[in-house]
Amino acid sequence: MISKSQEEYLKTIYIIQKQDKQPRVTDIAEKMNCTKASVNKSLKILTEQKLINYEPYGKIELTEEGIQLAKKSLEANDIVYLFLKEILGEEKNIAEEEAKEIKMAMKDTTLNKLAKYVHQELGLYSLDCGYDINNEHCIDCARRNVVQ
Repeated sequence: MISKSQEEYLKTIYIIQKQDKQPRVTDIAEKMNCTKASVNKSLKILTEQKLINYEPYGKIELTEEGIQLAKKSLEANDIVYLFLKEILGEEKNIAEEEAKEIKMAMKDTTLNKLAKYVHQELGLYSLDCGYDINNEHCIDCARRNVVQ
C-alpha cells in the first residue's frame, strides 16, 4: 500500500510521460511544487516498492504496476472533479484544486459510490454492474458503451 503522497508522484510522472517527455527530478519538483530532495526521497521509496525504475541521475520510468496506480489516481480525480464541476456547479479552477484534496481523503469504497452517482447523474452510463475503481476496465460497462 502506498501513501497518498506517493500516489501523487506516480500520477505526476505518468502525466509527464504522456506529454512525450522523459520525467526528470526537476520537472516533478516543479509540477508538485516541492524540493528536489523530496522528489529524490519519494523516488527511492517508489523504486523500493517496484512502482518505478530509477537510478539517481538516470531515467525515471513507471513499472506496469506504477502505470496502473497512476491511471487509478487520475480516474479518481476525474470522478471527484466531475462531481464538483458538473453536478455542484463549482468553477473549473476551484473544482480542479478541491478534487485533488478531496480525492486524497476518500476511501475506494466511497469513491466507487461517488463514481456510480456521477455517471448516473450525468447520463454517461450505468455502473450497476459492480464497478470498482481498482479495476481499470469494467467489462459490462465497456460492452454497454460499444452497443450504444
